[in-house]
Amino acid sequence: MKKSFFTLALAALSLAAAAQTTPAAPAPAAAAAPTGYADLLGATIKEVMSTGDAATLKALAAKLERAATVAPADWLPRYYQGYALLIHVFQSKESDDQKDAALDQAEAALAKARQLHGDESELLTLQAYIYQARLGISPMMRSMKYSRLVTETIAQAKKANPANPRPYLVGANNVYYTPSMFGGGAEAAKPLYEEAKAKFAAFRPASALAPNWGERQLLGRLKQYDVAAATK
Repeated sequence: MKKSFFTLALAALSLAAAAQTTPAAPAPAAAAAPTGYADLLGATIKEVMSTGDAATLKALAAKLERAATVAPADWLPRYYQGYALLIHVFQSKESDDQKDAALDQAEAALAKARQLHGDESELLTLQAYIYQARLGISPMMRSMKYSRLVTETIAQAKKANPANPRPYLVGANNVYYTPSMFGGGAEAAKPLYEEAKAKFAAFRPASALAPNWGERQLLGRLKQYDVAAATK
């Protein structure tokens, strides 16, 4: 009886050891994006970057959402979906509630991009930009909450990638639109824009489709400083 019990115990231990040493089956590879996907995504990104029409931006955001279903492992469609919705809000004449709803959609897209392990510095920068849009909807009511959130999130984005110029631009914008009585204003922001300019000059995007926006906005702002100085 003892011998039988010992034999059964030994068999059980052998099975347990085998289970521990047998390698787990590899996870299935993510489905490859269909042929032509990169070209179509690139063309859509170009459209987003070249329009200031609110309705067009909203339609492009919907197009990018569809692109995300075609290539579910790619974080970029969700990122640019969020970006398109954000710029739509800046250009839109919709009600405050409608703008907040669009920003809700932008943040949902951004959350999905984060789940896909997108570039953390870029995602944090876009999140800070969304906070700025929230602030702009009702500055008097929201400044205490969202100005702080912008500042904190920009600091995180810079820490994640000090070479990324976009958090420097968004941070400069935050100071520019902060009243001078609270340490903001055009003069306080000017050296921050100059710092962003140097970052843009040295920056090289990770790929042809990687985030690369902001420099045109920055140069437009710096030109305003030059015009103001020339008219004094």
